Amino acid sequence: MSVDPRTLGWLARALTHEMGAVQQYLAQSVLARLWGDEALAAKLRREAEEELGHAERLMERLILLGVAPSAGNLPPARLGRGEDELLAADRALEVDAVRLYREALAHAQRMRDPDSAALLESILGEEIAHVHEIDGMRGQAHG
Repeated sequence: MSVDPRTLGWLARALTHEMGAVQQYLAQSVLARLWGDEALAAKLRREAEEELGHAERLMERLILLGVAPSAGNLPPARLGRGEDELLAADRALEVDAVRLYREALAHAQRMRDPDSAALLESILGEEIAHVHEIDGMRGQAHG
């Protein structure tokens, strides 16, 4: 199967982003547990698992395209000194994801790659929902 190399690049960038998100949410979960905030720790662990699901879907697409998945260098996890700082870091992470998926989706659509476009559009919707969820959590923390 022939696929545009730039599409493969977008899928690889998305995979790197998702693996970085897994690392960040999992590290934050550990930090929240160390603070004694079990509810926040559990929430962050669920987010890590959801991001891992995104990574798995991207890996499946890459494998179907005949490419061995490989995430690039992961950025350090962004932590913080309290829930507000964690949520701010997570919002920045999710906003970056939305931007990445919008650009990747536009490329896949230009290349007339409906399977990659469908995957990217699906994950984009979930990332947009994450931003709204974080905004809601931040609003509750300040409300």
